[in-house]
Amino acid sequence: MGQCGITSSKTVLVFLNLIFWAAAGILCYVGAYVFITYDDYDHFFEDVYTLTPAVTIIAVGALLFIIGLIGCCATVRESRCGLATFVVILLLVFMTEVSVVVLGYVYRAKVEKEVNVSIKKVYDEYDGTNSNAQSRAIDYIQRQLQCCGIHNYSDWQNTRWYEQSKNNSTPISCCNTNFGGCTGSLTHPEDLYQEVMRTLNVDWCLNIFCMLGMLCACVVLCRRPRGPAYELLITGGTYA
Repeated sequence: MGQCGITSSKTVLVFLNLIFWAAAGILCYVGAYVFITYDDYDHFFEDVYTLTPAVTIIAVGALLFIIGLIGCCATVRESRCGLATFVVILLLVFMTEVSVVVLGYVYRAKVEKEVNVSIKKVYDEYDGTNSNAQSRAIDYIQRQLQCCGIHNYSDWQNTRWYEQSKNNSTPISCCNTNFGGCTGSLTHPEDLYQEVMRTLNVDWCLNIFCMLGMLCACVVLCRRPRGPAYELLITGGTYA
């Protein structure tokens, strides 16, 4: 029964490490996608709004790959040192995630306010020119995510750019590519992207994986080493 539990735990650990690798691959792909699809390479390394998130995503993907590699090697080799390291890493990740979730819940109103203020500040600095970092970042995001504004296209009516342009329109990056004659005019809102910026909450999913990984690693880690006495007991042999 004990051996069956250890085998099952090792199988689950290998599966979880494969999930870590898959997540790492997806994150690295997303980060690399920003580099590949960015169409203004002359200013790319000046644009902290696009470069910083892309580099951060790739770094997180690389970290997940390393965690998965440590866990997989330690599981296959049944290395006590490796498994202990894997458990500590998962524990740190779990504690960090829990702290972020708790703090985010306690200060959610303040966080939402600060995020909205920061985003609105970027939108207020939009001027529609290629020399402006905020403009390049917003145009890129709206084209790639096929969205218009933070919630919808009406958000642009509260921006400085809209008040100064006085043409009752949104940026061209809001135009749905399926409509060739789109000029961004609000008189034809059906020509604009209707999607909104969305976020994906993966905190609880990652926490579940961390808890399961720590549990399985501890099961394998706590197995008693099989010495000569154990082998003699199983085989019915005697000491020489």
